[in-house]
Amino acid sequence: MRQLFEYMSFDKAHAIVESVEEGGEKCTYMNGIFIQAEQKNQNERVYPLNEIAGAVRALNEKVRNGFSVLGELDHPEELTINLDRASHIITEMWMDGNDGYGKLKILPTPMGKIAETMLKSGVKLGVSSRGSGNVSDNGDVSEFEIVTVDIVAQPSAPNAYPKAIYESLFNMRGGQQLHEMAKAASESDPIAERYIHKEVISFINDLKI
Repeated sequence: MRQLFEYMSFDKAHAIVESVEEGGEKCTYMNGIFIQAEQKNQNERVYPLNEIAGAVRALNEKVRNGFSVLGELDHPEELTINLDRASHIITEMWMDGNDGYGKLKILPTPMGKIAETMLKSGVKLGVSSRGSGNVSDNGDVSEFEIVTVDIVAQPSAPNAYPKAIYESLFNMRGGQQLHEMAKAASESDPIAERYIHKEVISFINDLKI
């Protein structure tokens, strides 16, 4: 079994960002195409429709049975979910033709706060499915299983890998401070809430994504 990561840009995913009032608080959702079947992707792999449909059905069953399918802001190199980097939770997935659609809810975590500010500021973030499966010599995928779907920066070119937001954050001047501010904001610190938007916008400008 191989680890499989497949990227969908904001535009290709036809992503929709919406704000919903829930229990007196506004929650941010992102939905669109998470993965596609029956076409060769940028990694030269082809996912048969039955493989995508089965994987989507299995993940959606987990959600319906109360399993929390968390995702991260940018993806790691392994299949394990890192709780300190969790930014959202997948609320549902479904099939429409050859496309596997999904909906995710941004969480009030440090990484979720950063993702939310980026989305509300007009940054086009895409998604990246993270899973496992077998790949034949001609690129056909079998025994596919979706582990989660992560939020990623949109590649600047068709074959470019997205910028590692999390790593960039800690490699930049003031990155640690921004992370701590996001953490404080996730704990409803009014001072942190006041400044996080400005600081994240500055961070976005420095990233040049």
